[in-house]
Amino acid sequence: MYLPFSGNKEKVTNGALSPNYAVDRTYLTFIRGTTMKMMQGLVITLFSVFLQGHALAISIVYDGFTCLNAVDSNDPTPSITPTQSKFEVIENIGEGIYRLSLTGGVPRFVNNNQNVCIDSATSIGYAGIPAVDGLPRPLTSIDATAYFNGQELMIVISSMYTDLSARGTPFLPFTTSSVFTFTYTLIMEFNPNFSSFSLKKVLRNRGFTQTSESRNLIAPFQETVLPSFNETARDNPRILTPVSNIDFLLQ
Repeated sequence: MYLPFSGNKEKVTNGALSPNYAVDRTYLTFIRGTTMKMMQGLVITLFSVFLQGHALAISIVYDGFTCLNAVDSNDPTPSITPTQSKFEVIENIGEGIYRLSLTGGVPRFVNNNQNVCIDSATSIGYAGIPAVDGLPRPLTSIDATAYFNGQELMIVISSMYTDLSARGTPFLPFTTSSVFTFTYTLIMEFNPNFSSFSLKKVLRNRGFTQTSESRNLIAPFQETVLPSFNETARDNPRILTPVSNIDFLLQ
């Protein structure tokens, strides 16, 4: 007796699959599971053996385009300029924790929108010390921290952005630049079949601080400090789920 599944003829004994067939299927399932575990173990090993004598540098890369609107986090419209979002392992802390270097930026998207661009202005941001740099300057890379358990990869990036709007106009109140702090938490899932990491969630938060001169003699300065200011003052961090596939390839 045979089963007509997709043209295959599988031997059936007394209305059930033959012992040989059952053994073969069990063996295939075991092999597939073992292969996936081996791939996960290989990735963990590669992350752990990173940069020995600068001979090996493990990184994950997503190819895309820069953002048409550099600083508006709610506008994921891509430009025509290609770029890469690249995380490179620079240090193994142990227990699944790694220090990374981010170049290019972080994929920007909003819920229920298929557009994706790579945001450098806010995810990498600015840095500067007056005595050394003068005005703050855009960074080309920034450190990140990651945790990888063989299946899920979590990456945290903290950056700062300034609009460099500080002015000292005579007879007008002094105001510092608007300074925004950004925190990105990327949650990815490892796909051993394609040696890639699929971006599943992004937790994004923007803070804000600014100091301005006041005409009040008792309190000559007004300071605004908001740990969370994504859309409105004191709102909640954004939880974003990509509609399009965003896959970082292991290199």
